[in-house]
Amino acid sequence: MLGIDPGTAVTGYGVVDPANGRPGRLVECGVIRTNPRQKLWERLQTLFDGITELIERHGPETLAVESIFYAKNVRTTVVLGQARGVILLAAARARLRVAEFAPATVKQSIVGRGAAGKNQVGYMVQQLLRLTQPPTPNDAADGVAVALTCLMRARLSR
Repeated sequence: MLGIDPGTAVTGYGVVDPANGRPGRLVECGVIRTNPRQKLWERLQTLFDGITELIERHGPETLAVESIFYAKNVRTTVVLGQARGVILLAAARARLRVAEFAPATVKQSIVGRGAAGKNQVGYMVQQLLRLTQPPTPNDAADGVAVALTCLMRARLSR
């Protein structure tokens, strides 16, 4: 399972394998950073290449991604949509299943409340996966949380 917290500056990701009796086992997490001095299309290419490389390296069956939240700034929402577009394109090219979750759904699934803060999400990811510390930076913890949400919801639907 590859979980993605999309962004054009920083995109968090987490690769989690299902584990019997536990929410999962963390394989890898981190961030894909783009250069803020580059044009948007160059940043989107960096993001696409990074997601494609993760897919090739880990061979996930499913890519889980946070859906768009509606920011007060319309430009932020549009740019986030473009980032999600290249992430979804990478998933489509690899013929992956795609699951989308609203940010509040991810927080509700991991922390128990949809308005949880980033530190709370990181702490609960740490607890659920029995890690010695929360994944860093926060965007990486968010990517892991998206993957965990997908795994936990798949178990519930069975």
